[in-house]
Amino acid sequence: MRVSFLLLAAMLSCARPIPQQPVTPPSVAASGPSVTFPDGHLVRVEVVADDESRAQGLMFRDRVREGTGMLFIFPQVDEYSFWMKNTLIPLDMIWIDDAKRVVHVKHDVPPCKADPCPSYAPGVAARYILEVGAGVAKKHRIETGSTLVFEGVVKPPG
Repeated sequence: MRVSFLLLAAMLSCARPIPQQPVTPPSVAASGPSVTFPDGHLVRVEVVADDESRAQGLMFRDRVREGTGMLFIFPQVDEYSFWMKNTLIPLDMIWIDDAKRVVHVKHDVPPCKADPCPSYAPGVAARYILEVGAGVAKKHRIETGSTLVFEGVVKPPG
């Protein structure tokens, strides 16, 4: 009887429900990767550099903490379109080239409320896309031609 109870308890503790509620973003380590804007504003970034992580992006997150963002890294320079499927919060999207220069900014991109979700294309090639909370790019005067500084960000081979 005791063994059955322990077995049942172990099985129940391993069950992982599929998230149906908004997901609070993980904290980004204070000493982890970062992007610094020309005005000195530091953004601690969660780096996503594989297909699965890039596909998930900021889906189901209920906020982006102040001073944080998500940096998408691609193996080669190309024109990458983004969409807001299952994204709950408005974002600024910043496309960045190999020289860490901003090549396009899309401000205040709203969450997608119904399929099909619109796709946001920069019209230019980039290697990185930085997503931050809506209004951050405007507040820190990020525009095409701005140069950003990356620290602790490792570019995947490609």
